[in-house]
Amino acid sequence: MGTSCFCRLCCCWISSNSASRPLPPPPPSPPAAAAYLPCPHMEPQPEAHLSSHPRLPYADADRTLRALAAGAEGFGRHAVGGLHGALYYVTSLQGRLPSLPPITLPEFHDLNRLVCPSFADDGYGTLREACRAKEPLWIVFEVSGTIHLETYLRVSSHKTIDGRGQRVKLTGKGLQLKDCHHVIVCNLEFEGGRGHDVDGIQIKPNSTNIWIDRCSLADYDDGLIDITRQSTDITVSRCHFARHDKTMLIGADPTHVGDRCIRVTIHHCFFDGTRQRHPRLRFGKVHLYNNYTRNWGIYAVCASVEAQIVSQCNIYEGGEKKTVFKYMPEKAADREETAAGSIRSEGDAFLHGALPCLVDGPGVESVFRPEDYYYKWTMEAPSPALKEVIQLCAGWQPVPRPPDC
Repeated sequence: MGTSCFCRLCCCWISSNSASRPLPPPPPSPPAAAAYLPCPHMEPQPEAHLSSHPRLPYADADRTLRALAAGAEGFGRHAVGGLHGALYYVTSLQGRLPSLPPITLPEFHDLNRLVCPSFADDGYGTLREACRAKEPLWIVFEVSGTIHLETYLRVSSHKTIDGRGQRVKLTGKGLQLKDCHHVIVCNLEFEGGRGHDVDGIQIKPNSTNIWIDRCSLADYDDGLIDITRQSTDITVSRCHFARHDKTMLIGADPTHVGDRCIRVTIHHCFFDGTRQRHPRLRFGKVHLYNNYTRNWGIYAVCASVEAQIVSQCNIYEGGEKKTVFKYMPEKAADREETAAGSIRSEGDAFLHGALPCLVDGPGVESVFRPEDYYYKWTMEAPSPALKEVIQLCAGWQPVPRPPDC
């Protein structure tokens, strides 16, 4: 049998079994050109952190099952999910039809009323049953496989959907976080969502205290994660985005002036060849740090009307397209003038000809300061080692379910 140990390098359990993901090879020395620069506003680090072992967040998140609760960095740091609820064990991915008593024709004269509802992803022991419960729940999986959603799966407040210990993929539709609070979604895969306005994870309206962590998302007809309609205090961390066009929209329309309240942190994510919107922001505040974005098809990050974006110590690696930051002027419904948002870039690395295309102006000085909202976050200067580790650790991970103690 293989042995396993906790690896702080990639914040997950590593098994000696040959099926596990290998650790990245030792990174090459940084190139002579100054593509990687020190990050400003970082605390001095010991010499050990200047080597090939980046300091990554959430080293203790897998020690116990509920260590995730209130464990996020950034704006979603208060999300507790189903901390105070019972464990719910998902034992069925496709649901099962209920047992019905036999019906004889003399007892049932109107055959048009004999309706057989669809329970394709519903019923006892399913994720859908758990997510609609009104009470707090910490949801774990006893089975691996694919859940084909025929309709959006609505998630109610105070839920943790914890995919650790299994490999569960949602397809067909996605999760809908509507008017809900304190939700954690961890270690799931989303792929192949079909239909108008179908997102992998749709957060709207008025949802707060949300943490999306270690999820893999690809190939949906609309967005992979959309955050709109006054939803706020959200963190998206360690996620892998691939094979998609409009990746992440934050703030849907210039008429939605209530979206000025939106606050989102995105960190240690891997945007892997997705075409645009990493993210595109209207009105709100977004803090990006230690993400790796490569081979985009139009631009990497977009600031639309009144957006405030802080980009710190990210890695932007150009492909055929080189424009990193794009500005799209729009007119807010309650303003007379048309204007784009503002972006402040600090310590970002621009590789393979990536062009920042930053616009200076008075708006840059008024962009928010993350330290005014939370006092600490785990940030490493861009380096070849950081790039390798983000590729390894972003998205679904083969980690065991921690003990509930």
